[in-house]
Amino acid sequence: MSVPMVLLPVFVLIGLTFALLLWMAFARRDALVGGQTKIRDIVLGQPNWPVRATQIGNCFKNQFELPVLFYILIAIALPLRHADFIIVVLSWVFVIARLVHAGIFVTSNDLNRRSLAWFAGVLVLLAMWIYFALRILLLI
Repeated sequence: MSVPMVLLPVFVLIGLTFALLLWMAFARRDALVGGQTKIRDIVLGQPNWPVRATQIGNCFKNQFELPVLFYILIAIALPLRHADFIIVVLSWVFVIARLVHAGIFVTSNDLNRRSLAWFAGVLVLLAMWIYFALRILLLI
């Protein structure tokens, strides 16, 4: 697969992360400007943000958990020339699961639906790692 085809899902996931970062920053600024939160209440990292700012912030932080394993896989598979059609398709499925997860997280935050989206991403990422490992170990 071409490098752009392999990296496009990565760029989409990075875009989601930056969008959440900016949204979180604006939500936190609004909480400070609106007086819902005082600087002294958060200056040392205390979890004293309003619910909405916390919800968006938690979704942002979540982008540095499971997706890290995705980034590592792509970073290894690409230079080893093991980022094939299957890896790209699974990458898109993983990214779609992450988009759905984030969408649920910042809207209804329905834990059942959010957990299903998260678990779907876990299963896809696990399949990607197993496929990649087998290709490396079996020299396919």
